[in-house]
Amino acid sequence: MNSILIILRGNSGSGKSTIAKGLQHHFGNGTLLIDQDIVRRNMLSVKDRPNNLSIELIRQIALYGKGRCEVVIVEGILNSLKYGEMLKEVIQEYGNPVAVYYFDLPFEETVKRHETRAKRNRFGEDSLKQWWNPKDFLHVEGEKAITALMTEEQIVQMIIQDVEQLKKEIHATR
Repeated sequence: MNSILIILRGNSGSGKSTIAKGLQHHFGNGTLLIDQDIVRRNMLSVKDRPNNLSIELIRQIALYGKGRCEVVIVEGILNSLKYGEMLKEVIQEYGNPVAVYYFDLPFEETVKRHETRAKRNRFGEDSLKQWWNPKDFLHVEGEKAITALMTEEQIVQMIIQDVEQLKKEIHATR
């Protein structure tokens, strides 16, 4: 099985988790969703520092999905200074073209979106400002920017179309 890797990255509150869940629902059973927050906070309870344990575990889970799951989604802030090398290694291991997206939204938009989230009371604008890391692209082939002008439905549909195109490319080279 040729697995398709989707990477969704961006600042807190940008909508990555919502899109990832929509994609998992669309692609259905066997779609592996690797949520950075779940791995880092819930599974390992580690701080988001360089070389934290979650980096290697995310890599291992993503590689586990290769050849076992039709679609593997890696989602999170995934700061390029901490996670970039690992993500590039995973992209290389997959070997196929991958779908990589960075949620390139203005700070004000992420604050607005954060206010609609269930966890809006756990942290506020000051924390979002402290964590803010604009224009944190991976600079890998085919990486696309998600902008504030795009609706949730448009983003999901664009990624679905991109994945279908990648599947065609993979089958054409077989």
